[in-house]
Amino acid sequence: MTDRPSARATVALVADDFTELPDPERESAPDGPLGWPGYGAARARAARRTGERESVICGTAHVGGVRAVLIAFEFGFLGGSLGERTGDRLVAAYSHARAHRLPVVPLVATGGSRMQEGMLALTQLQRVARESALTRAAGLPQIAVVRDPTTGGGWATLGAGADVVLALPGAQVGFAGSRVRPADADAAAYTAEAQVAAGAADALVGPEELRGTLGRWLRLLTRPSTAPVPPPPPLGATDLPATGWEAVGRARSPRRPRAAAYLDACLTDRVTVSGDRCGGTDPEGMLCGFGEQGGRTVAYAAQTGTATRPAGYRTAARLVRLADRLGIPVLTLVDTPGAANDAEAERQGAGAAIADLFGAVAAARTPVTTLVVGEGGSGGALALAAPGNTWATPDSYFSVIAPELAAAILKRPPEEAESTADRLRVRPQDLAELGVIRGVVGTPPA
Repeated sequence: MTDRPSARATVALVADDFTELPDPERESAPDGPLGWPGYGAARARAARRTGERESVICGTAHVGGVRAVLIAFEFGFLGGSLGERTGDRLVAAYSHARAHRLPVVPLVATGGSRMQEGMLALTQLQRVARESALTRAAGLPQIAVVRDPTTGGGWATLGAGADVVLALPGAQVGFAGSRVRPADADAAAYTAEAQVAAGAADALVGPEELRGTLGRWLRLLTRPSTAPVPPPPPLGATDLPATGWEAVGRARSPRRPRAAAYLDACLTDRVTVSGDRCGGTDPEGMLCGFGEQGGRTVAYAAQTGTATRPAGYRTAARLVRLADRLGIPVLTLVDTPGAANDAEAERQGAGAAIADLFGAVAAARTPVTTLVVGEGGSGGALALAAPGNTWATPDSYFSVIAPELAAAILKRPPEEAESTADRLRVRPQDLAELGVIRGVVGTPPA
């Protein structure tokens, strides 16, 4: 990616009413804190070339109708590097955001820390990390846009450390910059596309879509609500199954409505949270994000009917924790035959990932509502279920284990799987009677 708009051009891409924050004053020697020969002259040339006094500009603006603090890096000023004065501006911007309850939007393009200021430059990352943590604790969202290039400490703090990471296509994004990575390194691994594929960024967004997409994210993440999400009505069968095996058959039917249909029916204006921030994604098994319902924001984590991968559980846990911090209610849809149990899933930490999701749901202060829309296969399904606020559709089941596997464990012939399903009491009405769920949607209460 060779086109590198300036900081102010990038701000103009997303907002029209940018008001710059006051520049914090700092006394420093002409050649900086280390007395680096020629550093002062280099800063002066950068200022003449860019029209800026530092590598970042900070201010407030409305994006999609939402007022936010914008932090835009000027790569033309010494490679957008972070020095002490940069740190001062960043601290002031985050402090202003907290004082005025505003979300923070870093528009990042940086090569990392400024060598001419040595360790004093590097320690600015600690200052930024603290400001980000304080802002997170205050319940304010941080949405980063990573531009070309975003490397080094800027990526490891303002970029990857944000709640949501949007990336410009073709941008160089990675901790190692082009001049310090191994000579034989695969350049494709250091791109925005690779970071999205690895679960370190949520989505690629083209420049022409950036204003609308960023505005949508800001609107959705700045509308807290204390009311729980009502369970969606059934989209499939409305009569109850007569037997346990019939319940299993209905839930496994390819004609049964899946998570995407339920999300389409109850949420509009959706945006997607993708990736576990640990190197993995599970787009086929877990859908996560935020959407609008009746003028308010709802977070969702939905299984799709396949075996859920460890990255899917970690992404769901990330979603629940983010919604909890922002005060946004959560809807989860359970539909999986169980957690993926292949050797690769074990190597990826399946048990730890499921435990993480159990913990996130259990600790959530924001209301969580769960609807079982298909198969509820053992602990891999239960991890996504809200204790005390789980519902089921008439074409679903929930079981400690699949009836076939239960029969095998009990050393019964395969033909006894049907009767085993009845003994396990997996029907939705059985679950309601046992107190496992609150009720079956679309049917009269028991």
